[in-house]
Amino acid sequence: MESELSKLTKDEIVTLQVLHTKKESNRSIARQLHVTEGTVRYHLRRQATSASDGRKKQTQLEKLGLVKVVEHWWQTQLDLLPSGRSPNIQQLWQLLVEDHQYDGSYKSVAKYVRGKFAKPKLRPFRRIETPPGAQTQSDWLEEKVKLDGVVTKVYGFVMTLSHSRVTAVIWSLSMNQLAWHHVHNEAFKRLGGVAAINRIDNLKTGVAHGSGPWGKINESYRAYARTMGFHVDPHEVRQPQQKGKAERRVSATRQRLDLKRNFTSLADLQAHTDQRLDRDVKTRKCPVTGKSVFETWQDEAKLLRPLPPTLPEPFDLIRTCAVHKDSTIRFEGRTYTVPFRYAYGSVEVRGCSGFLQIVDRKDGQIVKQYPRKTEQLLFVDSACYEGQPTLRLTAPRPLGKMARKLEEIAAMPVQQRSIDIYAQVAEVAR
Repeated sequence: MESELSKLTKDEIVTLQVLHTKKESNRSIARQLHVTEGTVRYHLRRQATSASDGRKKQTQLEKLGLVKVVEHWWQTQLDLLPSGRSPNIQQLWQLLVEDHQYDGSYKSVAKYVRGKFAKPKLRPFRRIETPPGAQTQSDWLEEKVKLDGVVTKVYGFVMTLSHSRVTAVIWSLSMNQLAWHHVHNEAFKRLGGVAAINRIDNLKTGVAHGSGPWGKINESYRAYARTMGFHVDPHEVRQPQQKGKAERRVSATRQRLDLKRNFTSLADLQAHTDQRLDRDVKTRKCPVTGKSVFETWQDEAKLLRPLPPTLPEPFDLIRTCAVHKDSTIRFEGRTYTVPFRYAYGSVEVRGCSGFLQIVDRKDGQIVKQYPRKTEQLLFVDSACYEGQPTLRLTAPRPLGKMARKLEEIAAMPVQQRSIDIYAQVAEVAR
């Protein structure tokens, strides 16, 4: 019992030292703290010699011999991460649990690491103002609104011109690949053109894997960007300040739009948003120019890349397909003909909603369009075999009499065909 009473807390040790400086006797201090005089003399002696606490307990990591594992992992992560970034302790804890049978808590690992390793140096951020026409920043926001009386989750795509701060917000019921391309089209329309660079988050519709400069751009989005004429620039993971203007507009959009009211449809919500934003740009000032955002945007719009005459249809799948010697390609288990000038080469095929587009890989022009995911497995357009020869290819042989007659028969409705057709075909064959 006495040994239990002899253990003093940190606060009690401070009290002991204060009482000693006030000339209290050891017996008086011991009586007030409910300990023995020996305990008082022990702590006073330790204070006089500045001794450290030799009763420090071993951590579970030390007992299990995992200290070297932790140190090696931590240093490896520091070498891989950008300067100023601290390794993820959650990942370290999961490694210890899964690979080294560590049964301690996450908090125990975090406490050990924070006491063992110094925090990385802080790095100030460099503020950069982009010139007119150079950059847009894009992000999503998520809201629940009433559409025709029904509470519905909707997604708002926010695209901001970094120089003038003009913002377009496009609402969608989905964030899939088709929606991703559609909202880009609508945003570019409202901004009046395309900036040279679009900085995005690391979502799968934009980045297939990785992040930042090391990320691999989603193939569908890469093709879309090539058609529209902009460069995709993902920011680094967990670095939202690299897309600060878009982040700021997401927050401001929630404040400035009246989303509590009932909307008859998604189109009604979009019309309300466009009206509010059109009014907002005329009252908000651009910090770079000191003029209104609208006036600054009017100057910037002249430097944007003009929109193509026909905006690309949203697509969720893209493939480069070889063109066979019979001027056909294979896509999603079906066969399609393409103009013969592409034979022995390749074309780009985009899977859109309900149809597919065959695109020239050099100039991005749409050369053919067919229905998509039909029961029919073979699509042959005889017009693909017509035309002038090229420097690389001669024109296919023209149709003979038999083939022309069969084409005429195929074009006739079934109910109009008679038994005489067979006699006509036989006559041609003689």
